[in-house]
Amino acid sequence: MKVKTVIVGGALAATLLLSGCTSKTVSQTQYSGFLPSYEGLTPVETASGQKVLRWVAPGFNVADYDKLIYQSVRFHPTPQTTDRIGQQTYAELLKYSNNRLTQAFAERFQLVGFSSGPSTLEFRGAITGVSSSTEGLKPYEVIPVALVIAGAMAASGERDQNSELFLEGEFIDTSTGKPVMRVVRKGFGKTLSNDKQAITFADLKPIIDELTTDVLKFH
Repeated sequence: MKVKTVIVGGALAATLLLSGCTSKTVSQTQYSGFLPSYEGLTPVETASGQKVLRWVAPGFNVADYDKLIYQSVRFHPTPQTTDRIGQQTYAELLKYSNNRLTQAFAERFQLVGFSSGPSTLEFRGAITGVSSSTEGLKPYEVIPVALVIAGAMAASGERDQNSELFLEGEFIDTSTGKPVMRVVRKGFGKTLSNDKQAITFADLKPIIDELTTDVLKFH
């Protein structure tokens, strides 16, 4: 009876873990308020294979633009340091993000300080969150004994975790002052071994690299 009870309990824990598998896109409750509007966002797959939420104005064609005003990416809201992520990580992340994005945009546009003329876009973006989430059960774990082990690990905080970075951005046509594209994105960095491991810049760096790839390949 005790064995049966443990197995049932493990199965229940596994079911809860499976039902809580990490979403690949940002939920409405995770919108930061950085963007003026979140209407019309729909899931799409980027060139790097990432799932993002995006809205594009009817008739928008990026090939119609050859200049861009780059507003430096910032944090929104102001991030809070914790035992798992410190100010140095935030500083490195912000510096790297702006360096990489500036380079990527410079390959596609002439970067200008100010222009309200034709064929010019303005970009504004923000890092809106850094977090981690417990990984869902992998298929090979869905057996009675492994369910018990997996459930115990989840309860003790020893399961692997995903490191996550949330970003929001928009492009504005400077000749009209109207937005032509908005993007809300959640990226996944390196896997953390447990819920105590510190989140470092190195863990999050791959997310910015994927974002840069998508900037270069978007059409």
